[in-house]
Amino acid sequence: MKNSGTGYHNMMLADSDALRRQTLGSILQSDGDDSFRFSNTSENSPGSRDRQSTPRTSVTSSTYSSSPLDQSPRSLSIPSVDLPSTPLSQSPWSSEVLPESYSYTGLVGSLVREEGHIYSLAASGDLLYTGSESRNIRVWKNQKEFSSFKSNSGLVKAIVIADELIFSGHQDGKIRIWKVSRKDPSLHKRIGSLPTFKAKVKSSLNPSHYVEVKKHRNAIWIKHTDAISSLSLSEDKSLLYSASWDRTFKVWRISDSKCLESINSHDDAVNSIVTGFDGLVFTGSADGSVKVWQRQIEEKGTKHILSQTLLKQECAVTALAINPSATVLYCGSSDGQVNFWERDDKFLSHGGVLRGHKLAVLCLATVGNLVLSGSADNNICVWRKEGGEHVSLSVLIGHRGPVKCLAVEEKEAHWQGDDRQYIVYSGSTDKSVKIWRVAEQAPPTGPPPAQQHQHQHQQVDTTHGRVSLWSRASPLKIVIG
Repeated sequence: MKNSGTGYHNMMLADSDALRRQTLGSILQSDGDDSFRFSNTSENSPGSRDRQSTPRTSVTSSTYSSSPLDQSPRSLSIPSVDLPSTPLSQSPWSSEVLPESYSYTGLVGSLVREEGHIYSLAASGDLLYTGSESRNIRVWKNQKEFSSFKSNSGLVKAIVIADELIFSGHQDGKIRIWKVSRKDPSLHKRIGSLPTFKAKVKSSLNPSHYVEVKKHRNAIWIKHTDAISSLSLSEDKSLLYSASWDRTFKVWRISDSKCLESINSHDDAVNSIVTGFDGLVFTGSADGSVKVWQRQIEEKGTKHILSQTLLKQECAVTALAINPSATVLYCGSSDGQVNFWERDDKFLSHGGVLRGHKLAVLCLATVGNLVLSGSADNNICVWRKEGGEHVSLSVLIGHRGPVKCLAVEEKEAHWQGDDRQYIVYSGSTDKSVKIWRVAEQAPPTGPPPAQQHQHQHQQVDTTHGRVSLWSRASPLKIVIG
């Protein structure tokens, strides 16, 4: 959601916890945050505000001592090495290598480029796509830059991947389509945008295709008139859903890039959209509501009907995520809470609230039995679903700015006996993407055994601006730069 001045200030004063809202507002305003809209009072053009440096706010694990689950999340971060004062040193990390039989949750590495805030992530196979305010989309492989491509305008707010196609949603309201070269997988070519130029020309000639988007302003219905906030694919990857600050979500047929439908879904900006559960679409908005839409396939397109409103609250809904195997929907809000619903037959019933953050939840991700929440408090909470309950496993601490986006690399998941372990990526306003190893089982108390024997060394290559860390116990070397 976009941070607006008067409207957002009034909303904070109306909240019972004014101090917490004021803290949230100061953090998001000072970063020049353009990821979430908290009110619809601002009419500033997308991406027109100047950026400011990210505040260095520190939050310790003691913040979470009031967890309602009677279990304080444990923070397991590998000890960092004191680095020289360089841009890379702002993102401390360790390449400590642990025995394969040892289960742990902790930081593995960081990807850092001085290109501004990281707004979007997408993992596919062994590739990681990162979108930032620089308009670049960078592709990483084995923690090294593999490729990159750049849009002409509009910072990259959302990325989804459908086989060899990559869709990117931007601050300028456009969706761009990229295709991976079959001959050279490092090459990505832009093959179009949504809506297509032909469709825009055809619609503009028909007066009935214009709708009122603002007072005294009309636009063709197939075009988003404000920032793209979220993208999602249908379960069979035949349809693309786009949510926007213009209060609508649109449905696109991937095979011919046709806009099938535009739904005026909320009274304020739509911040997140996800699909799942056999044709259901979920939308979360700055108006504080979460809605469920039932998709119906028709001869010439689709029709989405509102079937249920799951939530209506004063604070904004900022993120949604689905665990398809467990049929659970998670919803993050600007008050720092995560609500969840479990599907029962055709309807969803409220299952409870996860409280682990003191500031707004900005992103969510699910994998296996885990749900992860990234927040404006710079931390990531990890929860495990056990039946109808959720157990707080750990808090991932390492970012020095709000965590904007999360992605999980399921293909690279490691299995140790009955324990599942995954690779998690997190993007932040500290201009870094951090890589975490996350175990599904509760982490043990005390340091990992490998740390009792290994000794870290560091080497600083000032010529190329890189910092290399490695361990005596392993030939593994990780380089960032």
